[in-house]
Amino acid sequence: MGTVPVGRKKRADAASGPQTFRSPTAMVIWWVWLLFAAANLIDIAVQGRDHLSLVAAAILVLATGVAYVTAQRPRIIADTSGLTVVNPLRDHHVGWARVSQVDLVDLLRVHIDLGQNRTKVVYSWAVHYSRRRKMIAEGKARRQAARGGRRSSFGTFGLESWGTSTRRDPGYAVASSQTASAAEAEAERIARILGEYATAARAESVWAEGTVDIAGADHQTEAAITPADDARVADWSEPLTSKWNQRALLALLIPALILLIVALV
Repeated sequence: MGTVPVGRKKRADAASGPQTFRSPTAMVIWWVWLLFAAANLIDIAVQGRDHLSLVAAAILVLATGVAYVTAQRPRIIADTSGLTVVNPLRDHHVGWARVSQVDLVDLLRVHIDLGQNRTKVVYSWAVHYSRRRKMIAEGKARRQAARGGRRSSFGTFGLESWGTSTRRDPGYAVASSQTASAAEAEAERIARILGEYATAARAESVWAEGTVDIAGADHQTEAAITPADDARVADWSEPLTSKWNQRALLALLIPALILLIVALV
């Protein structure tokens, strides 16, 4: 019982520093829109002189707020204490030992143990997943590879004289499938990493609790638990906390109010 569990080695990866997972596509959309909106606002400031220009500027600011909360904000933060899911308007934080499962549907899901046989599912807007797109890409790759195999079984019969364009490398289909399902593969990798962190924390929490129970019988085992270990276990057992993000709400409400005032004046 005094041996450090294997899970501690897994959890050491999270202890090296917070890891942030977010959609690269969403970040590209955010920066492209930000540049577009800034360029148009500058143009309106220089040339716009009428009421319609004010309305257009207010709409651009509101759209930028929407882009901020839907593209720039969503992320998943994994640190030593637990998991934080940042969604467009709400932030969720829970200790690792409370995470019972991480899986994928259309979005990444975090299953959280609330105690007393109750579970809550938190969806993350930062990780998207399409089983249909992945199945289509894999099916297309298999069909392309099968066609390539059938062609090669009949021999070339002089097709080489027509140039390389008449010959398709079966590996091309595999590469195409990998490219098409890259987002799905990344989503699966993120779910696997978070699941490993949660499993490791639960295992180490159980080990720590078992070590404390027999501490009076074995002084060597008692020394295996340190105050730092107790603090970590306490952090991992933190219940789910969810709160509205004030900055995200203001990013939508203030531009909407400005647009309403400009439209009515």
